[in-house]
Amino acid sequence: MSTDFGRVGVLYGGQSAEREVSLMSGEGVHEALCSQGVDAHLFDTGRNSLVELVEARFDRVFIALHGRYGEDGTIQGALELMGVPYTGSGPLASSLSMDKIMTKRVWLQHGLPTPGFAVLQTGEDLSKAAPLGWPLVVKPSREGSTLGLSKVYKAAELKAAYELAADFDEDVLAEQYIRGRELTVAVLGKGAEAKALPVVEIIAPGGNYDYEHKYISNETQYICPAELDDALTSQIQRLAEKAYRALSCEGWARADFMLDQDGQPWLLEMNTSPGMTSHSLVPMSARAAGMSYAELCLAILSTASCKVRGQKRS
Repeated sequence: MSTDFGRVGVLYGGQSAEREVSLMSGEGVHEALCSQGVDAHLFDTGRNSLVELVEARFDRVFIALHGRYGEDGTIQGALELMGVPYTGSGPLASSLSMDKIMTKRVWLQHGLPTPGFAVLQTGEDLSKAAPLGWPLVVKPSREGSTLGLSKVYKAAELKAAYELAADFDEDVLAEQYIRGRELTVAVLGKGAEAKALPVVEIIAPGGNYDYEHKYISNETQYICPAELDDALTSQIQRLAEKAYRALSCEGWARADFMLDQDGQPWLLEMNTSPGMTSHSLVPMSARAAGMSYAELCLAILSTASCKVRGQKRS
């Protein structure tokens, strides 16, 4: 099977604020695919042009890009035009999921639980956040890896938090803060066949799961499978699958949750091109399900397709 994929491009790097993480993800995926006999080649979309991507003549690509121009539907649309099958969600699902505000609106239309929020587009909008109560979370709508995110404990801190987030995006999300346990759930597959992997609990120092504690520090603890009773585990997994389908995701993605003190799970966001570094959560969840890192990469690569054209090469 591993020799049937043809010439495979691993798209990594890119131009977003998450470039360094993407470089680590891509290198890991590339090494894993090569170890399984795949003719895989790294391709940095931040250093090489679309013309060079065409000239590379890849039979399919594994998208290991994070953030803008890689996870937001941009590269997916280009690959659709080129007719090159790719991993993960299509342009629409990628764009929706990258935009936290639109994600929440879609989930609310489907009756899925997500914290209350307000959209801040100018400094004059800050009063919209007050009804959410304190503390609250302020973050850019279209950014990842907690970049530009702040926890705000009182009104006097809101302006600085807004300005930090606005450096990353003109649309800023103020979100009700949910006290409780931080969980994440990977989902693999498409449509009715999409299935959630084991739940991961994240325990960061001081409850601060920021860029440092995600990718650099070894202080963050991960529990997989999370220590939850069977009924709650199943509830959270089914909720992740519903959230995934509501956004029309496919291939793979990761849903982030908060579990409040009353045992109610709340959906925060959907990542359609999750990290694949040594600290990343999807490989951790896959291991708990009995799947090695290399097996996970092969499984994801096997789903590569053109979503709009409906093409698939196997």
